[in-house]
Amino acid sequence: MAPPSKPDSSNPLVSLFKSLGLSQAKAAEAAKSPKSAAILKELIEKYSLVSDQGGLDEKHANLVVALSGNLAKSESIGDAEQKYIIDKILEDKLKSVDQVSAASKYLEAHPAPVDVAAFDKECGVGFTITPEELGEKVSSYLSTTAVAGWNNLGAVISSIRLTPDLRWASAVDVKNAVEQIFVSKFGPKESAKGKPKKETPKAAPIDTPSIETSKKTVFEEGFLGNLHKPGENPQIHPHLRDAHLAATKGAVWTRFPPEPNGYLHIGHSKAIFVNFGYAAHHGGKCYLRYDDTNPEKEEARYFESILETIRWLGFEPWKITYSSDYFSELYDLAVELIKRDKAYVCHCTQEQIKIDRGGGHGQPKACVHRDRPIEESLVEFKNMKDGKYQPKEANLRMKQDLSDGNPQMWDLTAYRVLETPHHRTGDKWKIYPTYDYTHCLVDSFENISHSLCTTEFVASRQSYEWLCDALEVYKPRQSEYGRLSLEGTVMSKRKILALVNEGFVAGWDDPRLYTLIALRRRGIPPGAILAFVGDLGVSVAASNIQISRFEQTVRQYLESTAPRLLMVMDPLKVIIENIAEDSVTMVTKPLHPKVPDLGTTTIPFTRTIYIEADDFREEDSKDYFRLAPGKTVGLFQAPYPITCTSYRKDPISGKVVELTCRLEDSGSVKKPKAFIQWVADHPASGSPVRVDETRIFNRLFKSDNPPSDFRSDINPDSLEVKRHAMLEVGFWSLAKRMFSEAKKEGKARTDAALKASGPVAADDDTPHASSEQLIGNECIRFQGLRVGYFAVDKDTRLACLEDGAEAVRKQGDYLDLNRIVSLKEDSGKSA
Repeated sequence: MAPPSKPDSSNPLVSLFKSLGLSQAKAAEAAKSPKSAAILKELIEKYSLVSDQGGLDEKHANLVVALSGNLAKSESIGDAEQKYIIDKILEDKLKSVDQVSAASKYLEAHPAPVDVAAFDKECGVGFTITPEELGEKVSSYLSTTAVAGWNNLGAVISSIRLTPDLRWASAVDVKNAVEQIFVSKFGPKESAKGKPKKETPKAAPIDTPSIETSKKTVFEEGFLGNLHKPGENPQIHPHLRDAHLAATKGAVWTRFPPEPNGYLHIGHSKAIFVNFGYAAHHGGKCYLRYDDTNPEKEEARYFESILETIRWLGFEPWKITYSSDYFSELYDLAVELIKRDKAYVCHCTQEQIKIDRGGGHGQPKACVHRDRPIEESLVEFKNMKDGKYQPKEANLRMKQDLSDGNPQMWDLTAYRVLETPHHRTGDKWKIYPTYDYTHCLVDSFENISHSLCTTEFVASRQSYEWLCDALEVYKPRQSEYGRLSLEGTVMSKRKILALVNEGFVAGWDDPRLYTLIALRRRGIPPGAILAFVGDLGVSVAASNIQISRFEQTVRQYLESTAPRLLMVMDPLKVIIENIAEDSVTMVTKPLHPKVPDLGTTTIPFTRTIYIEADDFREEDSKDYFRLAPGKTVGLFQAPYPITCTSYRKDPISGKVVELTCRLEDSGSVKKPKAFIQWVADHPASGSPVRVDETRIFNRLFKSDNPPSDFRSDINPDSLEVKRHAMLEVGFWSLAKRMFSEAKKEGKARTDAALKASGPVAADDDTPHASSEQLIGNECIRFQGLRVGYFAVDKDTRLACLEDGAEAVRKQGDYLDLNRIVSLKEDSGKSA
């Protein structure tokens, strides 16, 4: 790794930025990005921020730097808007980087003339809250959230600061208020028990990951360890709690509720791990519930893929349900909501609804239809149901609390008109419930004890609870944890679809993507994904993790689970001159030196072998220990080392094409300082195994944070295809054995899942467990010794994988390999 570069004090921009008020280090940092540095220079000159009397104080200077970074990402903030932000910084109205970012976003959407009141509210200008008010809000939050003690302090502070009305509260004041209440509830911090030491999870068996072998303590401490016990979630009536506990027998019931409008990605693995894992850890049950309330975006292939992915990760749903299972019940409750004067039919345009809801920055006002008579709304809602309105001509909206500071309480839409037929109910319904209306009620119908979701739904918790209480139904408790994302990739369905449609990738399962079907095709073991999520832990903080950290977890997992084969990527022919033409020595070698249970393979050693071209140099050096003229090197698992005696070049290209070596099989030979991989040329045994394509996947994007114009950030070298790689002949027997074992394990799991789910009706269109969901070519994984970890691609055709077939190459076979990960983050070989 290169040493960090020193600040370039000779750069005139650094001198200019120092005169603005920045320190030497901050000035050098600001000069690194050409685009933002040019904008910062322009701001300084345009608004005379540096004069003969000096520049700004360091705090103001840093805020101007933050503004230049925001302007570099947006070209739609004009001079008037820029000057307005600069003035507010200098007037001490904008005091933090967060406020400057909010100001940039606001003025990008709402250019001058500026609505001062709306700007101030959106950007926290003049925000004040008394200690008493802050204490009340903290107490209110803690009364509805499971908190076990001081170990929850950081999580509680982070979660409280996510609430809309405390966004601009001082972090120090929030921390002090929370600590004050913690002292009264749990005693002084010093008396709190220390956090238990985390245990390192052991690797799960290949392709059969189990939550028991993953990190159990993640369910016993921190966010998950401090969740409420079943029945502790408060209810508006005691009988609702009693009925819930009677149905669940006091067990943990969770659900994983994906929308079937796309393929799951790496971020969903955390939600699967949390929901299925938490229930399994407590001996409870987890539903797979398809949230199929938008027929315009749902496709059958997504339903199948979601179940297959969950099962591939090692989990089995207790029941598979659909939000559409409850369309009749949801409709009846909507009618009841209208009768209780808690909902009304609105005929406003989408634009008017947005304006009434504050336009994204202001206070809401009542819709003109809000106070229409109950009977009128009942008639109009039935008209919606009967198809008398076109989409967007009528909506059912909940009558919530417009005086509340939470936008999720500003009369959310409960039902809208859609004309697209539903995949399960056909043309029966012309109206469909929204997520905000459906989610909490179906959780209630299914007696969910823990509604676990990510922190972007923190504000939705209030409307979730409001609706359950408004209808006086059982109220699950929603708890929010931080979402998982990876740097250097994109998760957006819209962006991935663009990558696919525009030919940047070969499909949703292209191994350069981080959809779970792509990771599976690449050969990432499901147990490695669970280990990665478990290692990160679960808290309210979002996890934006470097790809290198994910790949390191995969390496660690494969290190102890993947068998090892001899492999050369760029073969160089070697003739061993003192071995007879017809001589062959069969060598038995372990598939893993530290895991005897993986077994052995037997390979030939003959007069002609192939080594890696990079393992030979024409000129030797003191720090080089592999093959060179007159130099001796060891061959992994071979009986003796070899010494290079001569080499031959192609007369046209000048490339070395053949070595002549001597086998050091007599006398005393000093142990070589290096050993290299090799494969033998022995057609009688099928050696070597020639690989048709070996695909090396590099990062798809050049930067850690692909810009909005992500196409400009595509790495042109994200895929390398090599066509001459060779493997030892032991590959055939290993591939057949691994595939056979995967089939056996898949069948056993599937039989158990089908037995637990009961008989399947003939007209049932629900996806069900099948052995095929768990079996694929990617089950065949291995380490190419000194090369990398590889898996067999789905496009491969191998006759030997058929039941009863011989473990040899057959006519028509085609072998494609995908590199899972390199052996090290720096994939270069040591000398």
